[in-house]
This record gives sequence, structure tokens and C-alpha cells, in this order.
Amino acid sequence: MGRAASVLVTHLAASSTPTPLYPLYKEPTTMRTSSNTAVDHPFLATPSWTVGGLTVHRIDEVLLPPATGRWLLPDATAEVVDRAEWLRPDFAGPDGILHLHSHSFAFEKDGMRVLVDTGIGNGKTRANPAWHNLSTGYLHNLSAAGFAPEAVDLVLLTHLHTDHVGWNTHQVDGAWVPTFRNARYLTSRTEREFWASYGMDEPRRHMFNDSVVPVEEAGLLDLVEIPTEGIEIASGLRLLPTPGHTPGHLAIHLTSQGETALITGDCVHHPIQFAHPGIGSCVDIDPAQSQVTRRRMLASLADTDTLVLGTHFPPPTAGRVVSHGDSYRMVPVSSA
Repeated sequence: MGRAASVLVTHLAASSTPTPLYPLYKEPTTMRTSSNTAVDHPFLATPSWTVGGLTVHRIDEVLLPPATGRWLLPDATAEVVDRAEWLRPDFAGPDGILHLHSHSFAFEKDGMRVLVDTGIGNGKTRANPAWHNLSTGYLHNLSAAGFAPEAVDLVLLTHLHTDHVGWNTHQVDGAWVPTFRNARYLTSRTEREFWASYGMDEPRRHMFNDSVVPVEEAGLLDLVEIPTEGIEIASGLRLLPTPGHTPGHLAIHLTSQGETALITGDCVHHPIQFAHPGIGSCVDIDPAQSQVTRRRMLASLADTDTLVLGTHFPPPTAGRVVSHGDSYRMVPVSSA
């Protein structure tokens, strides 16, 4: 563990781990479509954006299959999408199909190399066929951006869903072991304790056992209390509570040299929710709270210079929120 990460962990004093119970809520087993295959993202160059003195890199994993949008955001019908013309061509197709993506973000802050969420992972048994037994170039993409797994100091997990924790671990000699062996992994205490008391089905239990439990057993998982106003865990690096999608969901707020950015996690899955904040995800734990969180977040970001980086937004991925009638739209900001 690097010096900066060690200082951070000492500051948080949050390294205790609850007794592992690992229950999970039931998720749909398929997206029931003929087009249900994730596509490995071809590596060309690492997309990145500057935020003051920071460079935020997008670490690509897969393009999610066309069926994902209809399954994930069922109220985002083709008719609804078609009325938001600004979504095309980047965020939606002419047929009203939403484009979605799986990636992480990585940046270096005061000598500490930080990774936000870890995607779906390779070689994992998953009920969702789009996530099952993937073989992607994610670690190559991460290393090419300058973040070799052994060099990562801190892994921030916005929440503990399957597609955000997969690369927490990789398989060595038949066992799942932490991918980022020199890093601390950090998430909300509320998030971990929620899943520790929630009924689960076998697919979720399996996911926890291969992607969360090994990190806990290695003593690498830190749980943090997130107050209403958020908590600054390092200069210019703040965790904000954004409950609803899951009870302990958090977003990542960055500040550097007077510039700001927000990494959304899943409080917003797709820019269609800028136009229609009332559209929720089929896997939101608390749909009403999720909508309240999303509306509050969009109102705070609208017509500011804060760069929004969406965890499932397809390229160009980043942009700014501007008022648009009685709701909002996203103005894309191209990567470097």
C-alpha cells in the first residue's frame, strides 16, 4: 500500500469489517432478448478529461448489448427516447435503443492512484448472459492508462452491485483473490450492512462470494460512515451519499484548482434521465428515494461548470448539465 493510501486509511479509521453474512436481493436472471451479448470494447486510446490539475481516465470494459436499456430503464420507451432528439447519435440510436457502457474511472490524486468501481470482471459465473464468463481486455486498458493493478492505492466502490465489483478479484490457481493487492477497497458502511441483512438468491450470493468476500477476508475492505453532507477522504476527494439505487450508494466529487467533477455511479444510469428524472431503474432498491436523489443532484449541477462522468454513459461519457425546458439535457465534453 502506498504512503498516501496508508495516510488515508489512518484518517478514516474505518477498517473494521462486519461478520460476513452475504445475503443479496434477487435480480432478473436474463434480459430476455435475442440481442443479449456484451461486446468487448476495442482498445484504441484511453479517453481522459482534465479537472484542474487532475486527469480522469475512462477504463473501458464492454459495450452493453442493445437489450440492456429496455430491461434496465423500462419506462424509457422508444417514443420517450425519440422525443429527446439531443440523445442522438451518441446516447441513443434512431430506433430509440439506448446505448450503455461498462467502464471504470481512474485518476491520481496527491500521489494516490484511485480506481472508481471495477466493472463486471472476467471468467465469472453470472445469471445475466451479458455478464457471464466475460473475457475482456480491461486489465490491459487499465495498465495502458498507467494504473497497473499492483500500483493502485485505493478502490472506491459506489455500491456493491454485480457490474461494479467484478474486477475486485481475479482467479489464481482456482481461487478468487484481490486484483488490487496493494490497495484499500472502500465503500459505505450503510451499503455493506444493508446487504448483510437482506435476503438473497443464489446468483447474488455467488457474486458476493467471488467478488466481495475475498477482499474482506484479505482485510482490504474499509467501511466508511457517510454523513448527509458527504465526507472528504483526501483533499479535493469527497464521497457524497446518493441513496435510492441502493441504500448506501455514493457518488465521487472531485475538486482541483477551482474545477469540479462528479462521478455518478448508478444514481443516473443514462442521459435520458436528465430529460426525465422520474425514469428509474428496474433494480432500484428504493425507487422513490432514487428519484429524489436524482432530481436533487441534477438541480445542483444544472448550469454549472461541473463535469459529470457517467459510469454507464456511452462515449462521449462526460458532459455538463444544462436546463432544458422543465428538465435538463447533457452537453457532451469530448475526451482528450
